[in-house]
Amino acid sequence: MVKGYELFGQAVAAEGSDVGFFLMGGPSNDAIKACTAQGVRMIDVRHEQAAAMMAQAYARIRAKPGFCVAASGPGTINLSTGLANALIDCAPVVAFGGSSPIGQYARGAFQEIDQLAIMKPVTKFAERVHDAARIPEYVARAFRIAASGKPGPVYLDLPGDVLYADVDEASVRWPRKQPQAKPAADPAEIARVVELLGKAERPLLLTGSGIIWSQASEVLQAFVEATGIPFYTTPQGRGVIPEDHDFFFPLARSAAFREADLVIVAGTRLNYVFSYGEPPRFSENARLVRIDIDPAEIDSSLRLEAGLVGDAGQVLNQLRSAAEGKLDPERYAPWRERLAAENRRKEEKHEASLSSDQTPIHPLRLCKEIRDFISRDAILCVDGQEILNYGRQTIPSYRPGHRLNSGPFGTMGVGLPFGLGAKAAAPERDVVVLHGDGSFGLNGLEIDTAVRHKLPVLIVISLNGGWTADPERKKPGRDLGYTRFDQMAEAFGCYGEYVERPEGIRPALERAAAEVAKGRVALVNVVTDWRARAGTANFTNYST
Repeated sequence: MVKGYELFGQAVAAEGSDVGFFLMGGPSNDAIKACTAQGVRMIDVRHEQAAAMMAQAYARIRAKPGFCVAASGPGTINLSTGLANALIDCAPVVAFGGSSPIGQYARGAFQEIDQLAIMKPVTKFAERVHDAARIPEYVARAFRIAASGKPGPVYLDLPGDVLYADVDEASVRWPRKQPQAKPAADPAEIARVVELLGKAERPLLLTGSGIIWSQASEVLQAFVEATGIPFYTTPQGRGVIPEDHDFFFPLARSAAFREADLVIVAGTRLNYVFSYGEPPRFSENARLVRIDIDPAEIDSSLRLEAGLVGDAGQVLNQLRSAAEGKLDPERYAPWRERLAAENRRKEEKHEASLSSDQTPIHPLRLCKEIRDFISRDAILCVDGQEILNYGRQTIPSYRPGHRLNSGPFGTMGVGLPFGLGAKAAAPERDVVVLHGDGSFGLNGLEIDTAVRHKLPVLIVISLNGGWTADPERKKPGRDLGYTRFDQMAEAFGCYGEYVERPEGIRPALERAAAEVAKGRVALVNVVTDWRARAGTANFTNYST
């Protein structure tokens, strides 16, 4: 005989999971121990939402589902913020929640609440296991659904009497591991796009996280170089091609969007990040092509010249093969030079804006110091408002999945959990977390998780005294004061520094990084100008 929780540990390990994130509590404790017994590293957190966020970061770094576990009732409900973020971010996270025994439903059992009903709106799929012998089947299905098609979070409810049920091992049927489908697009639509490229003079390629989930970075770069098309990415999709590539013009982004006559959108949604693909950000005469694994996403575009339904990597390979011998990359050389000239025109002014010696320190100067300090292979997690926008404008990325932020849901507090999830997924990489002071406060206690589990990351805080820039100090609840987070870090055994002058940033980063290299968590607390407001488009019509 075998217990249901033992089947759970075996099933999770069978999915190739090597790290999981949890917060202890019944009835999940023995399920967590069963994972550990199977060689899975289980990292316990200080708040369940952080466990879900760490699982999302793990998923982005490894390009496969991450998983998290919580206890019943409030513990499971606390996962919901992280799962909602993963849903809007289209990230494959598998969440397991212990729950009240089925045999005691509707009798007022401890922490009894309909967790399944709560989780359905914030997940791609949610289900409850009623038969312990079917735990392996349901676990396999959860991982498969999370990663298939458009990725997203999945929730599996595990009642206590199911986890602790005795099961005859001979009755357990283990599912066969299925390869992930990578569908190709309709050849007729491929031919249509090649025809459009042959007529275009100013084409543009916009890509997103679909390239990461497809693991199609090399395919994307080969397509770009074979066709000569300039490219841009979503904030979450950065690094799929190194951003010092000759066909990337970061400071000419607005001009490129306005002037493009053909826009190919691959593996991302046309949401507010791209102004829904509408004028005036894009020309009303621009032709639009969508590449997406989700046909409903393509159908959401009303002005569409071609829709390629399929895996991003497969479709880009199809396009490159179909275009071979028909498209000369030099055809678009004048267009690239137009964007390069715009980029050069703005470069000197942009670089000057990063070099301010003012005090309080301008956030752009902090971003410049970080940009010039971190390695090309470093994973950067950014969380906040002003610092998030300034970081987006100034710090490039060079590797797929190595740039993490709150994504289109705008969830505050993801920074440190993302950093720890990333470090657990890639211990060999340097991980830098660039935080606003407000957002750090939401999950700052996870610094304890970093220390206990030996996850040495470098945390840099832009300390502007509160939420957002507010030169006139009119926003309610804006001011938080200048918290000495460096001293808080020291109380947990971390290395801490407090910086007030711009010339002190680089030396502080160097000292902190030296401590991180020794296996110690480090935090650099940098006082920045409360008046500095990043220039970015309003996300809502009520922003002020």
